[in-house]
Amino acid sequence: MIRVAIVDDHVVVRAGLKHLLSDELDIDVVALAGTGREALEIARQEIVDVILLDIALPDQNGIDTLAAIKARAPALAVLMVSGYAEQHYATTVIRQGAAGYLAKDCDPADFAEAIRIVASGRRYISRAVAQELAEGLLAGNNTLGHEQLSEREFQVFLHLAKGQGVAQIAQSICLSAKTISTYRARIMEKMCLESNSDLTYYALKNGLIT
Repeated sequence: MIRVAIVDDHVVVRAGLKHLLSDELDIDVVALAGTGREALEIARQEIVDVILLDIALPDQNGIDTLAAIKARAPALAVLMVSGYAEQHYATTVIRQGAAGYLAKDCDPADFAEAIRIVASGRRYISRAVAQELAEGLLAGNNTLGHEQLSEREFQVFLHLAKGQGVAQIAQSICLSAKTISTYRARIMEKMCLESNSDLTYYALKNGLIT
């Protein structure tokens, strides 16, 4: 039996996903949560094999939560779930340590398939993402700006794009303001941007924030 936790801030979404998986004889939804903090507690308790984790959470974004979970339980499979289009987020979050990525508007059968795949220790990559990866290899250097960022740089990038200041970000992810400023400079250089407003525009244009 594959033990699953569903983490989403919308009660209706949690209930819907639980109902969707209720007919799967080998999958048991044993925990429901609505915040990143609750997701971390589930990871600490070691009661699940797979976490379905929404990218947009009220207390901290899913990328921060993913990083915290992987730091505490590196073997735990985390499937990121989001309303954002796959082509904007999938390859990035997989590189950050996620076992896979599912868009909320995907085929319902994909959820059970993805859970079984990541529970077995493999990565879940949908056909659409596999096609994107193939096209990226063929395109050579046509990599999007945010795809060049390291895990921590991408984490800081999302905070900056949402209008958060250096001090606020530093407190949120437990780093010094000086370190955040260094990351900001690297991000700007790698992405050829000049200001925080440029970051926000880029993130909105590419569907990374709403």
